[in-house]
Amino acid sequence: MAVMDRAGIVPRIAQSWWAPGRVVTALRGTPERVLIVILMAAMLIFLVAQAPGHARAAHLDPSVPLEARMGGALLAVMFMMPLLAYALAELVAFLSRLTPWPVASQDSRLALFWALLAVAPAMLLSGLTEGFAGPGAALTLTRVVAGLGFLVIWGAGLRALTRKA
Repeated sequence: MAVMDRAGIVPRIAQSWWAPGRVVTALRGTPERVLIVILMAAMLIFLVAQAPGHARAAHLDPSVPLEARMGGALLAVMFMMPLLAYALAELVAFLSRLTPWPVASQDSRLALFWALLAVAPAMLLSGLTEGFAGPGAALTLTRVVAGLGFLVIWGAGLRALTRKA
């Protein structure tokens, strides 16, 4: 079983940006209840990251109040996204069995959920950029960094977990 408190969450998130495979490998064997906490923490940060953009949009278009926008975001991020994340992780695990590099379902969940948590700081930056600067090159750049960071961390995690334990 992985010991989460030995290095701490924040140092592991930072390390995930330059050594994601090593971080995810160290977390292998994390209990399912901890994986749920990782996923829900990432989703909560994603929800908070959306607030500045929704506040800006509500200020520019008051026909839809901030509370309604955040209520919709709450439904999407905290209820729908975890279900989609579980489905995606299971789909990846199933499809990987068709390749020479199969990954177990729990390992697939770990790689996906950790990648989501690891890019949460980039999502916060993107949300702040959206709230303060609005649409433009800066917002596009922060979203590209977050998106590519997610794909790289997720892919490196999956690759590291396909190796034999």
